[in-house]
Amino acid sequence: MPVEVGPTTNAHVRRVRLPNDRRTPAAARALVRSVLEEAGLEPLVNEALLLTTELSTNAVVHAGTELDIEVAADDAGLTVTVTDFAPGPVEELAVGPRNEKSDIGEVAERGRGLLLVDHFASRWGTVHEGTGKGVWFRLEHRAATPVTAALPVTEGEPTPSVGELTALLEVDPSRTTDEGLADFATELLVRLARLSGASGAVVRLDRGDGSGRMVLARHGRAPRDDAATIRVPLAVHRPYAGELELDASPDGYALPLATIVAERLSLHLENDRLRRADLRRQTWLTFLAEASELLAQSLDVNLTMALIPQLVVPRLGQWCAVHTTDAWGRLQLAAATHADEAAISQLHGTLSETGPDSILSRLEEASRLGQQVMFGTPSEGFAVPLVARGQRLGTLAVGRHPKHRHDADEVAVLEDVARRAALAIDNARIHDERRKVARTLQASLLPPALPHVDGVGFAAEYVPTGSEVGGDFYDVVPADEGWVVVVGDVSGKGVQAATVTGLVRDVIRILVDDGKPMTEILCRVNRTLVQRGGGRYCTLAMASVTRDGDDLRVCLHLAGHDRAVLVRADGRTSFVGEGGTALGLLETIASPDAAVTLHAGDSLIFYTDGVTERRRGRELFGTARLKQAAEPLAGYPADVMAARLRSTTINFSVEEPRDDIAILVLRNDG
Repeated sequence: MPVEVGPTTNAHVRRVRLPNDRRTPAAARALVRSVLEEAGLEPLVNEALLLTTELSTNAVVHAGTELDIEVAADDAGLTVTVTDFAPGPVEELAVGPRNEKSDIGEVAERGRGLLLVDHFASRWGTVHEGTGKGVWFRLEHRAATPVTAALPVTEGEPTPSVGELTALLEVDPSRTTDEGLADFATELLVRLARLSGASGAVVRLDRGDGSGRMVLARHGRAPRDDAATIRVPLAVHRPYAGELELDASPDGYALPLATIVAERLSLHLENDRLRRADLRRQTWLTFLAEASELLAQSLDVNLTMALIPQLVVPRLGQWCAVHTTDAWGRLQLAAATHADEAAISQLHGTLSETGPDSILSRLEEASRLGQQVMFGTPSEGFAVPLVARGQRLGTLAVGRHPKHRHDADEVAVLEDVARRAALAIDNARIHDERRKVARTLQASLLPPALPHVDGVGFAAEYVPTGSEVGGDFYDVVPADEGWVVVVGDVSGKGVQAATVTGLVRDVIRILVDDGKPMTEILCRVNRTLVQRGGGRYCTLAMASVTRDGDDLRVCLHLAGHDRAVLVRADGRTSFVGEGGTALGLLETIASPDAAVTLHAGDSLIFYTDGVTERRRGRELFGTARLKQAAEPLAGYPADVMAARLRSTTINFSVEEPRDDIAILVLRNDG
C-alpha cells in the first residue's frame, strides 16, 4: 500500500490507502502509533488509537469502500483524517460546538459513532473532496496536563476510562474458526458488560443455513423478558442476520457502547460470511470436478443415467429423478432415488401420476420450454432441462429438503450438474451408437455360423473391444476335397481396418472357390494388399483340412501369424507351424507349410494376438499360459474348448481387453 511522507522537518505526515478489510483498523492504529512515536507524542496514544479505531471501523462497516487515512503530527499535537469513497452525505453532523447533552442516550443514533470523537478530540470536522468524504480530528498536546477528556455521565454512573474503551476495541480478532469467533464475541461481551454494568449479554446469529437463530456467545445471565434490555441488530448481509441483546437500561453509556460492540462484531461476522462463502464455492467446485470425472468414466447410457441421481442426493436435494425423451418426444423415467430408501416406491408412484397439476406435466413444460420450472407440494422442488449440443434430452428434477430451501449457489450448481449430465448422457449415447455400428460391421466380417460336419468339430469365440471395429477375423470355407480354415489379424482398427479385413476375406473365399492352391492364394492376397491395402498388413494362419480315413490331414501355412496349438487326445500339447512373411509388406513372400495329422480326439487351436497379449499390468498372458490352459481341455468338444479358452483369457485380468480376441478350434471327433 502506498505511503506518502511529508517533506517538513517539524511535521510528521503519513498518507496511506487501506482496503475494505477487517484488518484495516489494526493497520490504521499501527500507522498512528508510529507517527506518535516519531513525533514524541506518546501521551496522546490512548485517545488517538481509540478515535482512529472508531473512524476506521465505521468507514469499513458503513461505507464498504477503501479508505484513505492521513496522519499529521507536529509539536502542538496530532491530526488524523479518515476518508471513504462511498456515495451520499457524511454523518449528518456539522462542525460546531461540543455536544452539550447530559444524557448520552439522547444523541441521534447516526451520531453515536462520532460521540467519542466529539468528546475526546480538541477539534473535529468533516471534509468533502471530489472523490470522497471523511472526518478529521485534532488532539492537542498539553505538556503539563495529560489529556483526561471523558464522556459526560449521568449522576452516580462510573465513567469508562480511555484505556478501557481502547481495550474494548482492541480485542484480538485473528480467529477464523467457529470456536474462535465465538470466543471473540464472548470476550467482547465480557468487556461490554464490565463497562456498562450489565448483568448479562447474548449474541444471536442466523447464518441462513436452515438451523435458525442460534446463540453465538453469552455472558452472565440471560436477558429477562420482563426487564428493560438493549437490542442492537448486527449490520451483516444476507443470509446472515442477528442481534446483540444487553441486560441493561438503555440510559447512559450502555446503548452507545453496545452499538460500538455490535458494529465491531458485525465487521468480523461479515468476514466470517465471506470466508464461509468462499469455502462453500471451493467445495462446490470440487464437487463439480468430481462429478464430471465420475460421469466421464462411464460410457454406458443406463449406468450414466443411474449415476446422476446418486450424485445429487442427498447433497443437493432429498430426491432426484432423470427423465429422457423417447423417439416421439415423450418423457420416460430413466432413474430416480430418494434420501429415504423406503420412500423410493412412493416417489416412483408420484412421478408416474398424470394430470395438469402433476410433476410429470411440469417436467414436460420444462422440457418443452427449455428452462427451469418449479413445482409445489407435496414434492416441492424444481426441474431443469437436459440439453446437450442443442438437443433436448430430457429433464433433471430435484426435490428440496423439508427444512432447507435451495439457495442461489445450489441452484447454480444443479444447473451446472444438469449441463454436465446431459453431455455425459449424449456422449454415452454416441458411444453406444458407435458400438452398435462397430458390432454390426464386425458381424458382417465374420461367418454367421460355422459348418456342421460329421466327425469334424469347428468352434469359434470372438470378443470385440471398444467402439471401433477391429481387424481380427476367422472363417471356414468349404473346398473341393475338404475345408480351408482361416484366422487373421489386419493391422489397426476402425473403418479402414474393416475394409481391408473384408477385402482379405472375400479374396480368400473367391480363390478357394476357384480351387487355387494355398501358396497361390497367399501370394494373390499379398499382391492385393500391396496394391489396395492402404499401407496396412495382415497376419494369417490358413490351413487346408482333408479326410484320410479316421484321420484329418492338415496343411498349415503361417503368414506372420502365431503358431497353432496342437492338443493330442492324451493331453500332450505342442506348437505347430513355421513362420512366414506377413501379407502386404513385401512384393514377394515366403510361405512354408507344415503337415499335421489329427487323430481321433486331437484338436488344433488357432488364435490371434489378442489372446497372448492380454495384459495384467505389465504382465502378458503369453503363449506358455495358453499352452498350459489347453492341456486339460483334451477330450472336450470343440465348442467347450473354445469357450474355456475364452473364459481363461478374459479372467486373466480385471482390465478391459485392449485388443480383439479370436479363437477357432478344429477337432477330429472321430
